[in-house]
Amino acid sequence: MSLSVTPCSDPDLWDATVDRLGGHPQQLWGWGRTKAAHGWSADRVLVAEGGEVIAAAQLVLKKLPGPLHSLAYIPRGPATAEGRGVEVLQAVAGYVRAAHRSVALSVEPDWDADSEVMRGLAAAGWRSSTNTILIGRTLILDLSHTEDELLAGMSKKHRQYIRKSGREGLDIRRVGRGELGACLDVYRLTAQRAGFGIHEDSYYLDIFDNLGDASPVYAAFRGEDVVAFLWISASSTTSFELYGGMTDEGERLRANYALKWFAIQAMKARGVTRYDFNGLLNDGVSRFKMGWAGHENQLAGTWDLPLSPFYPVFSRALPLAKRGMQVGRRQASRALEAVRKVRAGR
Repeated sequence: MSLSVTPCSDPDLWDATVDRLGGHPQQLWGWGRTKAAHGWSADRVLVAEGGEVIAAAQLVLKKLPGPLHSLAYIPRGPATAEGRGVEVLQAVAGYVRAAHRSVALSVEPDWDADSEVMRGLAAAGWRSSTNTILIGRTLILDLSHTEDELLAGMSKKHRQYIRKSGREGLDIRRVGRGELGACLDVYRLTAQRAGFGIHEDSYYLDIFDNLGDASPVYAAFRGEDVVAFLWISASSTTSFELYGGMTDEGERLRANYALKWFAIQAMKARGVTRYDFNGLLNDGVSRFKMGWAGHENQLAGTWDLPLSPFYPVFSRALPLAKRGMQVGRRQASRALEAVRKVRAGR
């Protein structure tokens, strides 16, 4: 029986379907709404067989010049019934070709790299790509384990620092919208120290507003000052770290250890079973992440299905465009910070 692909315009139905299928938080309606307000567009489709919905795919689309038309991208999706991933993506690709004339459909599924579905994807003509947005190498905690089991799986140093920072008199709690400014101040300092670019504040505020309860932010306070924060998105099954940062005082107090453990406990209490640290590189932040468990996870990575004869042009041009965007974002971050200092009289 062939699969039908139908756009969905009902946010409540959409999120309920993503959660029922065990989907990732980047497939939730609010994430697409945020991207649509910041340079992308969003299209959400339900895939059904015989009247039964077996998958949901949130597409975010970036307009491209001339005959390239657009890039269609599915972040950490689609959400599908088990074993149906390849045929679902083939059906969605047909829809994208007809509805959007995109140069390619690019996906970064929340699937293990060595899973049977990934072998089927390669056989169906999809191409592994190095034009990655979300890093496939990551660490995912199984929150069905007890807290004692999770602690036992950490490095000895991590357990020690969780206890140490827990004795520092920090106030660790979920923050409200009115406190986000203090967290974003810490994020800007962190970005300057580490040399990465960030968005303007409105982008993060939109995430908070559009995802609502699916986007909790936790912070560690020393008195009235935020010394560390951790921003998470969460579906019914999966939590996914979005952003985080720490001040020099927070580093001295090892606040990030107690804060992350607090967030893990909060996600476990919420009923979430997977805690994704969102990528591992070969840097200090990744070494900190790797101390939380004795394993790593390798997800599918980035896969493209060419939908246009212009795909080779697109695949060569995209890395250059991405590097330009990264440089531009870093420059914009520095410029915004300079403006803030002038306004503050510094």
